[in-house]
Order: sequence, then structure tokens, then C-alpha cells
Amino acid sequence: MTDGLHIRRALLNLPEDAHAYRDMLNAYAMDPLGQDGPLKDSMLDKVVADLNDHSCCFPFLAFVDERAVGFATCFLGYSTFKAAPLMNIHDIAVLPDMRRRGIGRGLIQAIAKQAEKIGCCRLTLEVRDDNPAAFALYQGTGFDVCRRGDQAVPYRFMERPVSAP
Repeated sequence: MTDGLHIRRALLNLPEDAHAYRDMLNAYAMDPLGQDGPLKDSMLDKVVADLNDHSCCFPFLAFVDERAVGFATCFLGYSTFKAAPLMNIHDIAVLPDMRRRGIGRGLIQAIAKQAEKIGCCRLTLEVRDDNPAAFALYQGTGFDVCRRGDQAVPYRFMERPVSAP
């Protein structure tokens, strides 16, 4: 693990955390595995303000010394089959020049600790098929494909506009 690494829940009402989170989100958006381009300033400002007001959002920031080097955006959900909350890792990213140094692993450990603290039954996430490094990280931190008994259950991430029929 990288020397000087510090990971904590971000407080987006604090200007320094809002700025660091905004920078990390934009760096993630510019990555080819993000959207391969920056977000508009107005969009970044709106995301930070909205997440600050979202009661089920758990943002995290990773710092090496004073430099923000990674982030995660998590949302509290609920498992009706376990009758308990769950934590979904919606976004997680580390700056390209800081990857493979234990920062992603540290973020997941911090998220897991927070999830345990609030009584979550599990962590969930989606991973792209074309991101084998992330898949290996997730497997190495205890994530596995969803199973029913000893059978892997295939899932597909799907989306549709709200206004669709």
C-alpha cells in the first residue's frame, strides 16, 4: 500500500472536499473507461450539490499526503431478501498515475468498514467486461459473481430513459 495514503468519507459541504471530489469525478469522466471526455463545470457543480443533499450517498476520497488520488461514490440501498441495507459502489476510480499501488483496495476496505458500521448485509457493484484490472481488484477484495447455490447467475446492466413507454 502507498505510503501516506489516507481514505475517508468526503464531506461535500466542505469546499476542499467538494473541490477534490469534483476533480476526481472529472478525471474519471476523462478516462477511456469513464466517458472519455470531461464534464462541463455546471454539471460537476450540480453533481456535488445534489450528492451533498442526497441522504443515501456515501462519497469517499483517497489522498496521498495532501493530493486527492481516488474517489468512490456509494449509495445505500436495501435488500428485501436479507431485510437489511446494502451499499452499492456506483463509481470508484484512481488517477492513472496512482494505479496499482493499493489505493483501490484501500477505498474498498474503507467502504466495507462504513457498510459494516451501518449494518449493511453486502456490498454490490457493476464492472465492465472490458476492465480486467478492476475485475481482478474486486475479486481480490472478496467480490464474486452473484450465485444461486453453486451456480453463477448472469446479470446484465440495463438502462432506459425515464420517459420511455
